Amino acid sequence: MNDTSDAFRLVQNRPYVSVVIPVYNEEGNLQELYTRLKQALDMMNKPYEIIFTNDGSKDKSIQILKRLAADDPSMVVIDLSRNFGQHAAVYAAFTRSQGEIVVTLDADLQNPPEEIPKLVHKIEEGFETVGGVRGERNDSMVRKGLSYMLNRVASRVVGVTVKDYGCMLRAYRRSLVDDMLQYEDLSVFIPALAASIANNAAEVIVDHSARTKGKSKYNFMKLLSLNFDLLTGFSLLPIQMLTVLGVLTSLCGILFGFFLLVRRLFVGPEVEGAFTLFAVLFVFVGLLFLALGMIGEYIGRIYLEVRHRPRFIIRRIYSKEQRA
Repeated sequence: MNDTSDAFRLVQNRPYVSVVIPVYNEEGNLQELYTRLKQALDMMNKPYEIIFTNDGSKDKSIQILKRLAADDPSMVVIDLSRNFGQHAAVYAAFTRSQGEIVVTLDADLQNPPEEIPKLVHKIEEGFETVGGVRGERNDSMVRKGLSYMLNRVASRVVGVTVKDYGCMLRAYRRSLVDDMLQYEDLSVFIPALAASIANNAAEVIVDHSARTKGKSKYNFMKLLSLNFDLLTGFSLLPIQMLTVLGVLTSLCGILFGFFLLVRRLFVGPEVEGAFTLFAVLFVFVGLLFLALGMIGEYIGRIYLEVRHRPRFIIRRIYSKEQRA
């Protein structure tokens, strides 16, 4: 951004950088996050705003956020009526953001806010989106394995190879955020959506710290569910693969039946053949349940979409100036 554009935004009292942070039960991290984030943004010497979205927290997160917002005109707190999920909370903040560059950040302090200037400088080189790639990850092997699977699946279905789709420390240009807001899907994985519509994207290595307070909100089942959302939300590949698998399985069944017929003619009936048939039956039944489950995922998404329920409901917005 050139000096003229920066001066225009200063005159119009509009932020140049918007930092968006979804919050769910992070009372132990909020004060430190706020302090470090303010220091990092102040050092950039550009106008900014901070938008926290309280995603139905059950602890004292909203009380802490309200106290911080009461004394900081650059801070806005969006309080959702219940827990709608991380990406819905980010979308709620997107609708409120005004910055030319919008940065998303988790509230758990695993991605340091001090890395934000690195993403901003990179996106100023002309990229529409810049994603953080966690360097030395301080997570369990199971978590790393699931993230590796997520990255492979996302790169395949989106058609854009990204090293770390799971890192929420990312920066987007205003135009790309506006484009994403036009999508009305209830279940949307924001990094994958941005990668699918951006013309040019980049990645930078960022630090990653172990969580010291609170608990991770993504357990095994939620990460698995995120993979299913990603598969069914961005591609017909699973259904197409099931079709191919069904054809191959049918051919294998026909060939195996022919083999058993020939064997019976030359060897005679065998009692142990029943166990072979049971094994084959179990394989077929397993594939059938897999197919039904995958079809159910798509039907479930259709059911959720046709109800036209809102992606999120804002209970109240807190800010020092109570902007309209």
